[in-house]
Formats: sequence, C-alpha cells, structure tokens
Amino acid sequence: MAPQTGSTEKETQPVSAFLQLFTWEEIRSHNGRGQSREQWLVIDRKVYDVSRFSKRHPGGSRVISHYAGQDATDAFVAFHNDKTLVKKYLKSLLIGELAPDQPSFESNKKKSLLEDFRELRCTIEKMGLLRPNYVFFFLIFLHFVVLDAASWLTVWYFGISFVPFLAGMVFFTIAQIQMGWFQHDLGHCSVFRKPKWNRLLQIVVINVLKGLPASWWNHLHNQHHAKPNCFRKDPDLNMHPLLFSLGKPLSVEVSVGTPSLHPYDF
Repeated sequence: MAPQTGSTEKETQPVSAFLQLFTWEEIRSHNGRGQSREQWLVIDRKVYDVSRFSKRHPGGSRVISHYAGQDATDAFVAFHNDKTLVKKYLKSLLIGELAPDQPSFESNKKKSLLEDFRELRCTIEKMGLLRPNYVFFFLIFLHFVVLDAASWLTVWYFGISFVPFLAGMVFFTIAQIQMGWFQHDLGHCSVFRKPKWNRLLQIVVINVLKGLPASWWNHLHNQHHAKPNCFRKDPDLNMHPLLFSLGKPLSVEVSVGTPSLHPYDF
C-alpha cells in the first residue's frame, strides 16, 4: 500500500481480562526481519504470534508473513469464508491485544479510507453481488470446452493447411484465455459455496486443460491480493520489475518507524 498520512486520534477500547497489552511500536518490531525473526499481526485489535504457524498456513507462508507487524483485519475478512472455523485455530496463537489508548490500525493508514472500504464491502454483501450465478459459470465452462474441442476437431478433420490451422488456433486461443479467467474465479472460491469444490474444479481446468499447477498459481495470486501493487510483496510486480519500473514510482509500504523507501526495507 502506498504511504498514507494517518490520524493521530486515539481510540479508547475495552480491555479483555488477563490479556497482555501491546503498543504499535512493539508490534511493528516483530515483523520477521529482526534478530528474533518473530512475526506478530493484529486482527480486530487482538495480537497473534504467527511465527511458527506461518509455515503451516494453508494459504502459504508468504501471504501471512507479508502482514507481520501490521494490522491484518481486512485481509483476514477477505481471505476466509468460514471465519468461525478459522477463529478456533487463532485461539492458540493469541498473545494479547492492543492497549486501550492505541488506534485499531497503524498510524500510516488513513482512517476514513478504511471506513469507506469496509462500508462498501458491507453494502456489496448485502446487495448479494458476491453470490455466484451458477448458470453463468456453467455456460462459461461449456463455452471453453466446446471451443477447445472444436480447435482439435478442426485440425483433425480439415488437416493442417493454413486456413484450418488458423481457425483451430483461434478457437484454441480463446478457449485457453477463458479457462484462465474461469480458474481465476475458482481460485477465489467464487463459483461454489464450498471451497473444496472450487479447488477440485480448478485442478481440472488449470492442471489438466491448461497444463499449469494450481498450487503455483494460488501461491502467487494470494500474495497479489494480500499486498496488491506493493513492490517486493506483490509477485505480479516482481515478475516484471523492468516493465513496472517505468513511469510513475511503484507503490510501496512505509518501513518500520520512518517512511524510508529503500527497496530492501520491504
């Protein structure tokens, strides 16, 4: 995220009994880059130690590590459908919470922007815009299967002369592009309500039909959505450093304490 001017306003919050209290300065120091290599993050003002758990994190170690020393509330909400189940695993990682005089997020984040984002997400959910349309996805699936079959049948029936080959190539290219976007929605668990069905069909589409590993794509794409357009954290930028280094400066995160923009700070 780009550096933002945060509010100095302090938010008074109730304190849970028997929980250790932390400041943002303490949390930022546990970002995985110090001598201890410990990784702490904040979700709904609760502080969690994910140092060991990050290696067993189902979404990949880098996704959760990118939020070490930061507030991960919005990322947690976005990435986990069954939050009740996930919170059971969080209990063993809980080490404390933010002190009452500490704001709910880092000072470099803009409060009004976060509030607007959360209100927008709530509105979208209430409108039902996140509910999948099964007829639409079925037609998309049927669409690229027919095109893929047509590409091979065209070459098989008409031979490999220029026109049949060109027609088959057009069919095949369109089918591959549609497969890529369809598996993208499956990777986001946006097609079926249960994640396992999304994962199974994604394996069929990207592994079998496209010849790419679903695990590789998910590993990179999860990081992209965890830290979109953040250099050194978004793999989409890391894959094309020369291309994205042209024009305007890259979006980066401020380093711990001071807004240094040295690339190795992130």
